[in-house]
This record gives sequence, C-alpha cells and structure tokens, in this order.
Amino acid sequence: MKNITKKFENIPSNFEGTIIDIETDGKFCDEFQNDSRYYKYHKPIIFGFINKNGLSILCAENEESIEMLKNEINELLEKLERPFHAFNCDFERGVFFYNLNKKIIFEKELNIKKYEAKREVVPLLEIPQYGDPFYDDGKACMDALLKGEINRPIAHNRSCLLKERDILLKRGFRKPDPLNYINA
Repeated sequence: MKNITKKFENIPSNFEGTIIDIETDGKFCDEFQNDSRYYKYHKPIIFGFINKNGLSILCAENEESIEMLKNEINELLEKLERPFHAFNCDFERGVFFYNLNKKIIFEKELNIKKYEAKREVVPLLEIPQYGDPFYDDGKACMDALLKGEINRPIAHNRSCLLKERDILLKRGFRKPDPLNYINA
C-alpha cells in the first residue's frame, strides 16, 4: 500500500519565503563532488518546509510511496512562497534534479560556506536542539529510515527546519554557490 505520513504544525515564522529540508535514502557518488552527480543515488524520503503559514512534513512510509512523495513535492514546489532557503542548497537541488527531472532554484543559502556543519552552528548561535533524536547527524537519520522507522526521522526533520529558521533569523543568508548540473 502506498502511504505518505503528513504532519502540520501551526508555527508562525517571521521571514520571507520557504525553508526546505529533505531526508533521503542513498549514497554519495564521491568521484563527482563538484557537480550534481554527487547526489544522483539519493531518493527523497522526507520533504519538510517551514514558512509564515507553519511547518509541514511529508514522509514516504515505504519504497512504493516514494514516487507518490515525488509527485507531491513537484506540486508543492510550484505553490510554495519564494524565495527558497536551505542549509545546503546543493543537496536539495541535486536530489530534486535527479528525482524530479528539473532544476529547482534556491535563492538563499543558510550555511556560511560549503560543507559547514549544522551541528557546529547550532551551539555557536545558542539554538536549541528542538528534540532532535539524532543531534544533527543526517547519517543516523538515514540509517533509521532504512530500518523502516519514520517517527524519529520526522522529529529530526522538524528540528532541522526549526534550527534552520533560527539560523536564518540570527545570522542571515548568502547567495548559493552555483551547481553544475550534469545528466548521468
């Protein structure tokens, strides 16, 4: 059976646009760290976003529901308020490129430099963990997803969105680095 778990929280946020954060299943293609192929083996399992209307999370419950989630992501990306923000825009852009077959523009990058670790930024800016069961460890979240867990990964995605909102409000953003898109 194809199912997607959906969560919504009425958490008003005072910023322009939408922060997007995804959780995936897959491995990095290390020989292509400087272009989109680095992300070609990742599939979105959780799609979360926060904006002035609240916080929403969609989670594919099984392998069969991933295609349904991709379709919902495609529809939502057309409707969500711009500009789009992400902590690591290359990740979201690369995963979307290979899974949605389109280039999604992110206008605002929340990390100061490429490969900055969120787990280092959060304590530096005195941002709470917001109940993150994995303490900013995306690999632990992916491992839980691979074991069929969804509650802790959803809690992780929720906390990432709240942390990224706080990062945006406390220190701002930068223009994303360009991503070289290559079909392969």
